[in-house]
Amino acid sequence: MEFITQPWAWYIAGPLIALVMFLLYYFGERFGVSSNLETFCSIGGAGKFTDYFKIDWKQNSWNLIFVAGAITGGFIAGHWLSPSDAVALNPQTVQDLADIGIKNAGATYLPDEIFSVETMLTLKGFVILLLAGIMVGFGARWAGGCTSGHAIVGLSNLELPSLISVIGFFIGGLVMTWFILPLIF
Repeated sequence: MEFITQPWAWYIAGPLIALVMFLLYYFGERFGVSSNLETFCSIGGAGKFTDYFKIDWKQNSWNLIFVAGAITGGFIAGHWLSPSDAVALNPQTVQDLADIGIKNAGATYLPDEIFSVETMLTLKGFVILLLAGIMVGFGARWAGGCTSGHAIVGLSNLELPSLISVIGFFIGGLVMTWFILPLIF
């Protein structure tokens, strides 16, 4: 059981990801979690209002099953396979986060200063989460996929748009971390 509860080394996880990518490529499928948002909108009837959502969502049913498995696997891992809620962070990162107001960085996966119900019910917390959700949704749609889709699938297929997107995601993450996040907190 300890094998499952501990982080896997790159030489185990990397080849497993490569195997999944090869199998998807072999069977003519493209992996992408954010594309499921289109499928959900199509299932919900958005095709009645916008032609963009007039798709045969049943062609993507395998991807819906994958997302359901990822959610289920995350729940199982989080509740029964995690030895603790603590996250091994670099001490300098913990100090940097404490300096901007996130006092218990590393104690849990989701810091209370951002993700607690009390914080979400404040005007500041609600606006932060709302704007972040809009920006992530818009960015994923504008870039033609999410960060993991471009970084794992697009780069493994040697797609130039994915390389450009990943560089943009990285620059955006640096700007957020070093300039915007300290202003928010």
